Amino acid sequence: MLEVDPTSAVPPFEQLRQRITAQISSGELRPGDRLPPVRRLAEDLGIAANTVAHAYRTLEADGLLQGRGRAGTFVADDDSGRAAHAAARTYAATVQALGLNQAEAVELVRRAMSS
Repeated sequence: MLEVDPTSAVPPFEQLRQRITAQISSGELRPGDRLPPVRRLAEDLGIAANTVAHAYRTLEADGLLQGRGRAGTFVADDDSGRAAHAAARTYAATVQALGLNQAEAVELVRRAMSS
């Protein structure tokens, strides 16, 4: 289930992008899964349709989603490179929002990968 926290300092577009990326990375959303239409998701989340469309377009540019015109928006075929790139962008945005610098963020990744 997708949610947006209206009290968060992270913009709704970024929250949505991060959550969809996380669901793809975790396997909750799988290649070929259809996402809700922009207007319906915007209504469900209580945000502007342009916000959802922006998140979908960004995820398409990252290679995680695939727009198929009137058929809808789908999770793109699995590609670990694209998924890793999208996860890295999500991580970078999160640590920046938390106020960490690049060296601190990289050190956290090193520690996580060695444990």
